[in-house]
Amino acid sequence: MLPSGGGTYESFAFGVADRRGEDLKTSIEPAFDMADRADAMALSGALSSAEIERRAALKKGVQEFAAHCAKFREAIPARAFMQIATTALPFAALVALMIALAGSAYWATLLLSIPAGGLLVRFFIIQHDCGHGSFMPSRAMNDTIGRLMSVLTITPYALWRREHAIHHAGCGNLERRGVGDIETWTVDEYRSKTWFERIRYRIYRNPLFLFGFGVPFYFLIIQRLPWFHGVAARDCWKSVVGLNAAMAVFYGALAYAVGPITLLKVAVPIVVIASAAGGWLFFIQHQFEDTLWDRKEDWDFQVAAVHGSSYYVLPKLLQWFTGNIGLHHIHHLNSMIPNYRLQECMDALPALATINRLTLRESFACVRLTLWDPVARRLIGFNELPAAA
Repeated sequence: MLPSGGGTYESFAFGVADRRGEDLKTSIEPAFDMADRADAMALSGALSSAEIERRAALKKGVQEFAAHCAKFREAIPARAFMQIATTALPFAALVALMIALAGSAYWATLLLSIPAGGLLVRFFIIQHDCGHGSFMPSRAMNDTIGRLMSVLTITPYALWRREHAIHHAGCGNLERRGVGDIETWTVDEYRSKTWFERIRYRIYRNPLFLFGFGVPFYFLIIQRLPWFHGVAARDCWKSVVGLNAAMAVFYGALAYAVGPITLLKVAVPIVVIASAAGGWLFFIQHQFEDTLWDRKEDWDFQVAAVHGSSYYVLPKLLQWFTGNIGLHHIHHLNSMIPNYRLQECMDALPALATINRLTLRESFACVRLTLWDPVARRLIGFNELPAAA
């Protein structure tokens, strides 16, 4: 069994998230050479010649994509500030209108919470890019903006940055699941579980539970606590408590100005809508039928980044609200590309638009996909289990 190099990727991901110098801006995510690994395994008779050729072709293709994407990593402050302005101004206007209507026409407040929730998703994407170190040219600017955004997104900046770096470092690696991702079992794992564990997993994967309760509960409650995260409590206490204190000051002042009941009537619907929408986006970025998972000996960072992430083809308005995050295969291949340059990157190489395309209508069918079938090499639903035996 050959090493996967997972530690290398994780170290790089943490370097981007916690960099101390600008030299890391010029680095591209490293990857072990899948073709070399395939050759080595072939010597031991582990792979067929067809499989060697398939893996070499995949690796060659993603290396070409990576070289192209590296041209778009430079942050552009003018565009970044414009994105903040075009998000903050309409958000402030909507919230002010919602507050004004909360006492006399609450139905209108609830309707306005839909676009306000969309703008909160856009704020989250800005924070997301700051965590990657891609939104602005300097670490100080990224960290300052990211922490300001976190008061609105109610997501601890440093904690989320660290967990998300782990997600990027091992995305598509079956041995490195469990941090910053949607829980996904293989067919064999499901069959090996007890009746109670299977029921628990089925409830968890139910879309009504996952997006209607699970994700909002995580954002509103779990993120207020230093426990139940993918890193030790001692390592995330400062981030969680710091944000809670900032939220107490900020939302305390708002409650004093407009009243605590009015604040809750306005803020809670916005957060619930934004968290559910954000959870759906994160789900659909990797939970589609032709996604890619591999055991560590076969896993490759770049191949998993491209072929294990979707290109979510959204209507232009929804793409605007979601900060181009639907171009997720490009983002995972090079997380140093700011969200406002992802479309530019894809337009310059149309082949990127042909990979893992998933339309809005097609995406709704993905909620039934719950288990990874390593034999068929695709996600399947519970109803397909007999066929996978």
